[in-house]
Formats: sequence, structure tokens, C-alpha cells
Amino acid sequence: MSSSGVEQVPLLKDVEKDRYDGVIVKMKEPMDPEAFRASLRASISQWRLEGKKGVWIKLPIGLSNLVHPAVEEGFWYHHAEPAAKPDAEPDAKLDAEPDAKTAYLMLVYWIPNTPSTLPANASHRVGVGGFVMNSKREVLVVKETSGKLKGMWKLPTGVVDEGEDVLTAARREVLEETGIETETDSVEVLAFRQSHKSFFTKSDLLFVCLLVPTSFEIKKQIAEIEAAQWMPIDAYADQASVKKNQQFSAIAEICIKRSKQQITGFTPKAATTGSGKKTYIYCPK
Repeated sequence: MSSSGVEQVPLLKDVEKDRYDGVIVKMKEPMDPEAFRASLRASISQWRLEGKKGVWIKLPIGLSNLVHPAVEEGFWYHHAEPAAKPDAEPDAKLDAEPDAKTAYLMLVYWIPNTPSTLPANASHRVGVGGFVMNSKREVLVVKETSGKLKGMWKLPTGVVDEGEDVLTAARREVLEETGIETETDSVEVLAFRQSHKSFFTKSDLLFVCLLVPTSFEIKKQIAEIEAAQWMPIDAYADQASVKKNQQFSAIAEICIKRSKQQITGFTPKAATTGSGKKTYIYCPK
């Protein structure tokens, strides 16, 4: 209680500054929704005095009862993330921040009376396709058990996981769908395709990657793959389903040209970012 006899409303805890004159609130403990609303109002008033701009509230799924009061105070949805997969690879950053492994909803608010400059949620989903050819000029193809391409012989494809490099994802998807192992140091990006409004209004990037097999016995995935085989590359390109689709036909033509050494792809060059993170620059050989 203040010296004037007025009870003071506690400010929100677990608040961090971001790099753009904003704050990040990481809610961890349960709160009564009305007590949360009062603390949120008091905190925003304080942040306004401090010249803060954006406010990010990270709500674990267990505190979803606080979404309604936050939205009533002017917050809006930014993005949501599921819990980390139980079988995911160890991640030092996640281990150092346990709440990063928890499913959450991110809410945002813009304090100034100006148009918001908060960045939008991610706009693209990233996928990979694996072009794997053996010494007989046979390409590895699969038939999926469901989806628009069911019944068509196609290259193994899949989605890049969070924190996963494109070429690593291509090798993983080929292994998961067909059981075929591939070389780690001979991967190339042959082409990429961008499309829009393909997945819940998100745009889509697909990288077609050349992979060199080190095993040849197919062990198809049961859940998603109906069949898998080695198919002569010309027979793959001559499929009616490939010929009548400009995208599939163009990718098949690129793969054939690469098989004849008529073109080369982009290979990864290891580098580091300004903050010291490992990355790759893809460029011609």
C-alpha cells in the first residue's frame, strides 16, 4: 500500500528487454485472470513512461486462461508453438531454458500511438526433395499413402524441422521414407521452388537436393509410403503425371541435366554469423 493509502498493483514479473525498445514477458506461474489484467495494465503504464514500444507475452499452454484478459486489453495473437518433440536432438539452448520446450502462445501489443513495426510471424514453410540416383541411372522414387500426389511416383519429400539445415533435412527425409543412406559431403541444391497460399495461407519453399547413395536396399516407411523403388530416370520423367505438370516436368529436366553433368548445383560452404552461429552459404562449385 502506498503512503497515500492506495493499494499498489504489482507489476508483472519475469520481464526481459528485447533489442528493439520492447519487453518480453515470460509467464510461468498461474495467476487469477483479474489480477493478471490489473498487473498488465499497471505494467503497460510503466512501460509507456519508460518509452517502451512492443510488448510480447509468452503464455505456456497451461496458462491459457490468461488469453482472454490479454486480448481484452488490446493484445493480439502473433504465433503459437508446440512442445519440443520427445525424441528431438539435444539442444544446448533449449536445455538452458526449460520453458522453451513447452507449448506456448505468443501475444503482442504496441504501446505508442503510431503504426506498429512489430515483425509479422514467419511467412514461409521450408520443404526438401531428394534426387538420389544409382550407377544404373535409376532414380529413387516413392508413392505416398495419402494426399494430392497419392499413386504417383515422385521424389522423396518432406518438411525441414526447426533448427535443421536444408541438406541435413534432405538426407533425413530420404532415409526415413526409403531406408537409403546417402553421403554427407556430396549434397547439392539443384533448384528451389516458391509457391504461395499453400499451407494455411503460408508461402512454401521447396529445395531439390542431389544426394549420393551409400546403400541401395530399400526399406520403405510404413506410415506414409505405399511403395518405393529404383526407377530409370527417363521412365520417371516420361510419366504422364510429370509431363502434364510444368513444375514436375521442369524439376525432372533439371535432374536429367545434372545426371548428364550438363549443370552443377549449389554446394554448402561453412561459415559463421556475426554472433558466432554456425551457418552455410550455398554457391556454385
